[in-house]
Amino acid sequence: MDPRLAGRLHFRPRLPSEEPLPAGCHALGLFAERDARLYVPTALPARRPVPLVVLFHGGGGSAEKILPMLAVHAEARGFLLLTPQSLHPTWDLVIAGNGPDRERLDHALHAVAAHFLIDPARLAFAGHSDGGSYALSLGLTNGDLVSHLIVSSAGFLSVQMQAGAPRIFLSHGTRDEQIPVARSGRRHAEALVHAGYDVVYVEYDGPHAYDANVVRQAMSFFFEDRCTTSQDCANFRSNVLDQA
Repeated sequence: MDPRLAGRLHFRPRLPSEEPLPAGCHALGLFAERDARLYVPTALPARRPVPLVVLFHGGGGSAEKILPMLAVHAEARGFLLLTPQSLHPTWDLVIAGNGPDRERLDHALHAVAAHFLIDPARLAFAGHSDGGSYALSLGLTNGDLVSHLIVSSAGFLSVQMQAGAPRIFLSHGTRDEQIPVARSGRRHAEALVHAGYDVVYVEYDGPHAYDANVVRQAMSFFFEDRCTTSQDCANFRSNVLDQA
């Protein structure tokens, strides 16, 4: 199989070749329609590795709609926030398989790396709903690139190739009527733990929408080590299986 059709990305972090972009939200100028956006927080350290979160919108969504999910955290914690946009109403993988959106994401990542030195130990894919499904699927396929996955209310995962072992924060609302937790979040958590991934699984009392308190937990997960000893990790995986 062509690795591109399986969702493999060519991008790898490299030394920047251009000056950093100033603080603010920038259209990258890559595409005439539904261009990617990059949020640059204030006071980034010059010429030092910077964490990056790639945030995928839900079905029918946009960069502008999903940006508030993490923008305040990007500013507070000092990470770059890239919000690509699907060419069609939702991501190609949801419609027919990996195609133009994978290619557009590769271009966007290269554009960010031209201006900033990306920290390979803090490069996350994140998303809600269809965006969560896309982040989870593409992240597992490119786990040798992506260090963390932050997934909210994902409906499915579709993986033809697996690489690396990203750490995963998975959350789902117990009152989600659009994507019921019993057939999605719980099943995903159980399958991922059995596959050997380091998973944090959180259920919250809410509908098909991300929860601000849970997002804060996800940010702590992204910036702090979850398991301090092997026994802590074993105990946590046991708790995940009990919930699932």
